[in-house]
Amino acid sequence: MANTVTMAEVAKAAGVSLMSVSYAFGQPDRVSDATRLKVREAAERLGYTGPHRGAQSLRRGTTNNLGVVLTEKLSYAFDDAQARQYLSGIADACLDTDTGLVLLPNARIGRDVERIRDAHVDGFVLWTTVSDDPVLDAVVGTGKPVCIQGGPRHPGTAFVGIDDVRAAIDIATLGLVGSTRPAVLSFPMDHRRAAGVVHGPDPDDATFPVTRHRLAGYRQAVTAAGLSWDETPVAFVPSNIRDHGAAAARNILGATDALLAMSDELAFGASDVAAEMSLHIPDDFSLTGWDDSAAAATAGLTTVAQSLYDQGRAAARFVLGQSTTIDEATFRVVVRSSTR
Repeated sequence: MANTVTMAEVAKAAGVSLMSVSYAFGQPDRVSDATRLKVREAAERLGYTGPHRGAQSLRRGTTNNLGVVLTEKLSYAFDDAQARQYLSGIADACLDTDTGLVLLPNARIGRDVERIRDAHVDGFVLWTTVSDDPVLDAVVGTGKPVCIQGGPRHPGTAFVGIDDVRAAIDIATLGLVGSTRPAVLSFPMDHRRAAGVVHGPDPDDATFPVTRHRLAGYRQAVTAAGLSWDETPVAFVPSNIRDHGAAAARNILGATDALLAMSDELAFGASDVAAEMSLHIPDDFSLTGWDDSAAAATAGLTTVAQSLYDQGRAAARFVLGQSTTIDEATFRVVVRSSTR
């Protein structure tokens, strides 16, 4: 319910000036303890809860809201474990500044730009998107601070994330031990999110930077192992969903002895299919994931550990002005029983 009691009425009841009431609520250090007590007591008697936040924001030119742009449907923020971790980190940073969150979908690349451009927020944190996404220029054009998790690196924005190429090399080197027929379960190449198998795709063709960098790292590891990247099947999925990983894995399992998955969820989908086909990990094929989700330890999955929570918190702190720089995020490879 909106306030029906005005600040002027509180000032009259407390026997103080209107400015004193404003300071008592907004800048309490600018009035004496006695004045602050009189204002609070009068406000409580009258049922006044404080100045309207929207009016305060308009006067300051701020909204006390942070925009979080997802390159997915909004439901992804609640369904995906890593997205939830990322949002938790953002939310934690917002607590320090009493800032609200505005979730903005960007699943329809190029069609959600106006809603994002017109959002009443003080800055933007973006989940990774494609390098040619028009929303990048749109958010920069607002003149508000912007940080992107996972890239792309775009003029006028900050970046938070790990060295995906290095991490991909490290995890693939482990997964390829003893392999002669490697394969990859990959994130989408571009905003069309087409599913299918391509042998030896050029990483530079991927407009999702996370896909591009991980493919580049996998290619380097495959080549360093004396194997042919051109003969390596890469199964692309529309989205990071376990069922999509299973559907893609059905096209390549049985013909590979090492499967490099770009996420734990995709790896779990592959393990589901392996069970259906009576294939054993790592005897029939080694399997690697990415993210070190809570289920990875139970599954014995060798994976890349990174903290999306820390990345979300760092991105939000930068946009909210709580920090002026962002350090490169760290990762480590966790070795378990799914590799040889």
